[in-house]
Parts: sequence; C-alpha cells; structure tokens
Amino acid sequence: DVTNPATGKTWMDRNLGASQAADSSKHEASYGDLYQWGRFADGHQCRSSDTTHQRSSTDNPGHGDFIAKTPAPYDWRNPQNNSLWQGVNGINNPCPKGYRLPTKGEWEAELNSWGANKNATGAFNSPLKLPVADFRNHSDGSLNQAGTSGNYWSSTISSNNNYSQVLFFTNATALMPAPGRASGCSVRCIKD
Repeated sequence: DVTNPATGKTWMDRNLGASQAADSSKHEASYGDLYQWGRFADGHQCRSSDTTHQRSSTDNPGHGDFIAKTPAPYDWRNPQNNSLWQGVNGINNPCPKGYRLPTKGEWEAELNSWGANKNATGAFNSPLKLPVADFRNHSDGSLNQAGTSGNYWSSTISSNNNYSQVLFFTNATALMPAPGRASGCSVRCIKD
C-alpha cells in the first residue's frame, strides 16, 4: 500500500501485473499489464497476448485474446455493458480483494495533488510513482507510445455512455480523456 497524504487515499504501490513498484518513470518492470476496460485478468492483458477481431457478446469472452479492430464505439463487448468494473464487487473487477478501480474524481484528486507538474514528471514524483507504461491500440493491438505516455483506467463511464475515462499523461501534459474500451491501458487499484 501507498497513501497520498494530500488526498488521504490508499492505493496499491504498483500497476497490476508489475513485478515491482517504479523506481523510475521508464522502468519496464514497473509497467505491468494493459487491460481492456471491463475485462477480468483472462490473459488478454499480457502485452504479448494474441489478438482476435471477434467481439464478445458476454462479460467473459472465454479466451485470453486481445479483441482488436472493433468498430465505433471501439468496445470489445457487443452490446456494451456499463455495469462492469463498478466498485469492489463490480463485475470483472481485476483488483485484489478490498481494492477496486478508481473513479474519475479520485484520479482528478491525485492529478491535482501534483501541483504545477501536471505531466509525466508529476506522475512519477507523486506518492503513486506512476510510470509511462504505454497503451495498446484498439485497432490492431499494437503497443503505442512506448515510454512516452501513461494511460490509467478509471471505473467512470463517459457522459455519452459509450466510452470510459482514463488518466492520460505525457512529458508535456496530463488530462482525463475517454478512449474506446477496446484500448489496452494500465490499472492501478485503490483501496475501498
């Protein structure tokens, strides 16, 4: 566990799938896995997992392939399910017992605690030591922006109900966009 004294929130000290907490922003052992929003740890989150283009009609696809090349709204599941990853007992919660995905508001509070450094430097200098762990592209499953961006899922659904919010940061900026749920992003669990 690691607690941010500015927010009072307690988090895991590393990304899901990482073998250690980050000791630098670009330490690959701290990157961890890349999850599609709402999926359980079924093997798809491994950076080298195979890809398929067949979307799932259920909450558990029954295989460990990364589901890529999905049409708008870029979700691995058809039809979409907004009930996934909601709270500690949420469907497919990949976090250990007592932990869950953070909300957009919880990520925004962390971001605000970085002061003037709202970028990759602030992310790493924060108590959470967030690395630039890349992301996996929804269109083909390829790894993008190696060592240049952090992309961390929240449990929050976007205002149009088709996408989900992430904390995104680079060397220059940090913000909360809403990519398609077939994208592969990092998961950092927060204590419930």
